[in-house]
Amino acid sequence: MGKGDKKTRRGKIILGSYGVRRPRKKNDKPEIKPVKEVLLKEPKDKKPAKEKKEPKEVAAVKEVIVAKVVKEVKEVKPVVKEKEAKVVKEKPEAKAPKAVKEKKEVKEEKEVKPKKEKKS
Repeated sequence: MGKGDKKTRRGKIILGSYGVRRPRKKNDKPEIKPVKEVLLKEPKDKKPAKEKKEPKEVAAVKEVIVAKVVKEVKEVKPVVKEKEAKVVKEKPEAKAPKAVKEKKEVKEEKEVKPKKEKKS
C-alpha cells in the first residue's frame, strides 16, 4: 500500500485524483460582491384616485315558485330485541371428603434361590 495504489490516500495524492478516500475540500469563503450604488430617485407625482362607478340597478327577476309533491316518509324505528336474562346456575354443595384408605400390609420378600451352574 503505497504511492502507486489507486485506492489509498497516499496513492490519490501522488496520482492527483480525488475520491472517497480523499474528498475535495469545500470552499466556505463567501465571495465579496461589489456594492451597487443606489441612485436617489425623486418621488413621482401620485395619480388621482379613480372614481368608482355606481353599479347599474338590476331589473327585478320574477321568481317562479313551483310546488313539488313530496311523499310522506314513515319513520322506521329499528326493532330492538330484548336481551334474555341469563340463568344463574346454582352451585352444588361441597362434597364431604373421602375416607382415607387404609394401607395394606407389606408382603414379606421371597428368598432368592441361587442360580444353577451350567455344565460345559
